[in-house]
Amino acid sequence: MSHVGVPRGTVRKRRSLALLTAGVLTIPALAGCSSDSEETSRGVPQDIAPAARDRVADGSTVNWAVDAMPTTLNAFQADADSATTKITGALLPTLFPMDAAGQPKLNPDYLESAKIIEREPKQVVLYKLNQQAVWSDGREIGAPDFVAQWRALSGKDSAFWTARNAGYERIEKIERGADDLQVRVTFAKPYADWRSLFSPLYPKEITGKPDTFNDGARTALKNTAGPFQLKSVSKAKGTVTLVRSPRWWGEKAKLDSIVFRAVAPKDRTKALADGTVHITDVDATTADRIALALRDGSNGQPLTHGPGADLTPAAALRSWALAHGSDEEQAEIAQAAREKNRKAVVAYGAEQKALRGYALRKSLEPAYTQLALNGESGPLADDRVRRAVARALDRQELAETVLKPLGLPAKPLGSHLALAGQPGYKDGSGALGDQNTKEAQALLADAGWTQGGAAEKPKDTKAGSEAEKKDAQDKKKDADKEGTEDKEGTEKTEAEKKKAEEKKADETDKDGEQAEKKADKDEEKADRAAVGADDSAASRAEGLYIVGQDDKPGAVPVQAPDASTATHVLAPARGAAAQSLALLRQASAVSAVSEDSTTTAEAASKATVQDKATAQDKQPGGAAGAYAPLGTAAPAPASVKGPLGKDGKTLTLRFVLPSGPGSQSLRGVGDRIAAMLEKIGIGTEITKVPDESYFKDHIASGDYDLALYSWPATAYPATDGRPIYAKPEPATDGSLLVEQNYTRVGTDHIDQLFDQAVAELDEKAARELMKQADARIWAAAGSIPLFQRPQLVAVDKKLANVGAFGFAAPRYQDIGFTDRRAAGSPADRKK
Repeated sequence: MSHVGVPRGTVRKRRSLALLTAGVLTIPALAGCSSDSEETSRGVPQDIAPAARDRVADGSTVNWAVDAMPTTLNAFQADADSATTKITGALLPTLFPMDAAGQPKLNPDYLESAKIIEREPKQVVLYKLNQQAVWSDGREIGAPDFVAQWRALSGKDSAFWTARNAGYERIEKIERGADDLQVRVTFAKPYADWRSLFSPLYPKEITGKPDTFNDGARTALKNTAGPFQLKSVSKAKGTVTLVRSPRWWGEKAKLDSIVFRAVAPKDRTKALADGTVHITDVDATTADRIALALRDGSNGQPLTHGPGADLTPAAALRSWALAHGSDEEQAEIAQAAREKNRKAVVAYGAEQKALRGYALRKSLEPAYTQLALNGESGPLADDRVRRAVARALDRQELAETVLKPLGLPAKPLGSHLALAGQPGYKDGSGALGDQNTKEAQALLADAGWTQGGAAEKPKDTKAGSEAEKKDAQDKKKDADKEGTEDKEGTEKTEAEKKKAEEKKADETDKDGEQAEKKADKDEEKADRAAVGADDSAASRAEGLYIVGQDDKPGAVPVQAPDASTATHVLAPARGAAAQSLALLRQASAVSAVSEDSTTTAEAASKATVQDKATAQDKQPGGAAGAYAPLGTAAPAPASVKGPLGKDGKTLTLRFVLPSGPGSQSLRGVGDRIAAMLEKIGIGTEITKVPDESYFKDHIASGDYDLALYSWPATAYPATDGRPIYAKPEPATDGSLLVEQNYTRVGTDHIDQLFDQAVAELDEKAARELMKQADARIWAAAGSIPLFQRPQLVAVDKKLANVGAFGFAAPRYQDIGFTDRRAAGSPADRKK
């Protein structure tokens, strides 16, 4: 997954990288109520094709795709990424890796035991090391390695360039225990998450000096202590090669070597088909390709998908006729097109055949996607508006949109601080409330956002027709005239008043006729007038007319707006016959060029718009909406009659989304959210930005109102969650120190609960404090969890003990082929 580093603030490694959804996106929705007791919800099991070690063959090489070459092999630096994590996991000690339930579990390869032996007057933890544990140079792992890492990460020496020091700053001293295999750690302050420390553990040769820590470990690790050791790093080839370690004292690694190969997400289908990788994360599109390949098998039947599959017999006949016709120029063009299509069909068929050698392994990734609401300024600085946004969301629908097609449980996430299946998980969304349109509208009204609150036109709305302007001027004149008449009222008889009223009515009728003629004259500007009129004074008085929402001849049933797109075609009643078709075609054209790469769902949406326009052309009785009688009030939508306003401004939020080809699903979720907010009168301005600048230039800098991004799960929420939800503090230069709280929403009470939990050595009590903190985070409505992300991994069919790991850390020494003769296939296959 792509990610971006954090520009400033103390950064906790597990949460230092906000995850952009590339390819696969995840979503859930949620019920509002929760019990007081801890929930026993189960997580989705991992999918790794488990096999006993005696069934796994020795030898061979596995090629494992990563997004990019790691910029550093030092996991404690700010630019460490997912590739760094994968590589160091096979090379260095992790004392408490996460298990399948998302809990830290003691690693017997390195520890015999580790526990708190004293609580008063100070917390003391005693580590007893595995007596066989040694570095690759033969030196025993011991207290000097712990001491060097503590000093490098404590934050007391600025010469060490570190991205985090959480927990290490609480240590008072580290000393040798009863023997060289014991390490005694004394804390100055109690620290509940002590198991998070010293993982990964680096040798003192790296952490002992600033130069080796800062630069030496970026591209090389000469001394390691894992089942594999580093052989080479090749930037030219884009590979990092690990080989079996001869010094490893644990169960021998099954593979001879692992090659981590940089492969961009967009190139992974081809890499699989070419056989250059055995293991890779994939998006939903590639997952579909693999599923189709397995379904088609070797039945010898022509493929019903891919290039040319949608070619009709009539189109094929026309193509043949042009290619063999008498017009030489047209024939040459047609022949070239037919040859290009033939090659594409052959290439696609070859790729599908190769993809049959892979299995798709899927689970839920230990990460969740959220809707972030920037509460620093603007409408979202008001917590009532934030809560209204949250309560407008149908999170169950969002979850089903992404997870259900993948065959994964589509249940919304109910916590910011734990995922389903983890100890301490509890649905805390009841503190905010479930989806409720009326409650959301009431919150907005209480915040002052009302239907008549926009006294001025939005910037992107035209002033309306000339007739509308004249009508407004006439009303003003009439009002002035009535004021004068009131002063002289005592001098008029009742008959004179009646005569004056009749004269005024005649003048109004004339003005109405002139307005009609002027409106007909301006019909050439129908598209712009239709859009501009939405926010006009007349529109606000009469409601919006939805094209086709009547029972006149030619009308079609009204359907709810397609949540997969933010394009909604609206027009006033007058001129609807011509404007409806023009707007539908315009929307279709805009959709056709909005993205270079579209999903099947997006393509289907475009086709629906085009088919609707064509169908209206052919309907007997004219286009829908053409028969609204003059003077008929336009029907108002079921929710509100247009965008809300306040102090002359409409309620419009800037929704920033990534524009890359791997983010289609994320954009689809954004469109659905925009449609949900529209129902309560909140407009959204969707801005698509390049993936590479999405997080750094927009999320971290606060240049957004609404955004979608993800956080990884953690076994240590009191430590890892605090910088994400801590109340921002003003800096000396006037800026805002947000750490990783990019929503800029926080409270003192939330901070206090985190502080209490991180110092609470009773695990049950600490979890209760985290549940209270989560409820407060829900109530603040700065971050709305949507779903746990899907994890899709394409793996060579004959590989065991690898795939979608879920929470658990890989056991690299157990990965291998179940058939030695298949080792290396298909990745070593010649093309």
